[in-house]
Amino acid sequence: MAKKNRIPFVSRPFEGLPGEVDLVAMREIVPAASAPARLTAEFGGDDLLLVTVLPLDRPAMRRKDGLLLVAMRGAGASGDPSRDIAHAALAAKELEDGDLLPQLGQLEPGPRLQDILDPAVPWEVTVHEGYEYWLPEGDRDPDVQAALEEANSGIFPTVKLASVDGAYWCRMGAREYLRWGQEVDEEKLLDGLARLQARRETAIEDGTKLLGAFRACGLQIPVWEMVAGTEPDELEKPVEAFAPKLAEAIADTSPLTADERRARAGLVSRQVTIR
Repeated sequence: MAKKNRIPFVSRPFEGLPGEVDLVAMREIVPAASAPARLTAEFGGDDLLLVTVLPLDRPAMRRKDGLLLVAMRGAGASGDPSRDIAHAALAAKELEDGDLLPQLGQLEPGPRLQDILDPAVPWEVTVHEGYEYWLPEGDRDPDVQAALEEANSGIFPTVKLASVDGAYWCRMGAREYLRWGQEVDEEKLLDGLARLQARRETAIEDGTKLLGAFRACGLQIPVWEMVAGTEPDELEKPVEAFAPKLAEAIADTSPLTADERRARAGLVSRQVTIR
């Protein structure tokens, strides 16, 4: 059997793409979301919809109306998710209407999302309450409806904030959280958060608490617990006001003080690596 070239590991696979933070969020923390995209002319110019997940965790599908849907999750497990998802997008071009793409086997190096997506298409994420995007508008295919309802039952409410990039409010049980992805170097972000933590200035508003951060696809996604009952629209102004303070702390390149180093160590101990 011929040997296959291994896809090299990429620590920050979506770097350079518009909406990098949102792509990571769609892959790791947002239950149901979509964003329109288009292949470049070199790869056929097809319109497609990048989505969080598809039925049976398949990597791609062609809806009955002909639209290509490509999942941020479920598209292989090489060291480069950008390559995996790009392969699924190109393979899905051959699908018939209503078909799902089979699970991907072992892939070889090839085009990545950075190579195949048209950068002229405006980046716009829509967070959905359920997975109705699996079906064309108005279609209620009985074969899909049961799976759709079962999948929807596990979704927790999530809203993308409009005031800043990469921030998502969510409600899990009786608690509300802010997950705010940052498109900056991980180490610089940790330093910035440590500076604020040492000064007790990490609260976005009174009663909120910085819990830690997820590490995913080369980025950090800090997580704050909100005051109980906080609705997403109530967060817009406080988050917008907090953003410059966070940016200033990240931009500070002076050596960390002893207190800041201790704060940083505490933040690192509370990191959760997703991928």
